[in-house]
Amino acid sequence: MKNPVKRLIQYIKDSIIELKKVTWPTKKETTNYTLLVIGISLAIAAFIGIIDFFFSLGVEQIIK
Repeated sequence: MKNPVKRLIQYIKDSIIELKKVTWPTKKETTNYTLLVIGISLAIAAFIGIIDFFFSLGVEQIIK
């Protein structure tokens, strides 16, 4: 079995080699995806908020 330090160094070297193979998104793509995620998150939050509002109205009517 190899020395743990040598194994760690080899792991880091292999990781660097693999990271060089990655096709990274452009700044524009990253911005577009970020805005898409924010937009979808806001839409889902609004949808859940509206449903919650109407459920609370319904529960309030039942309690009265």
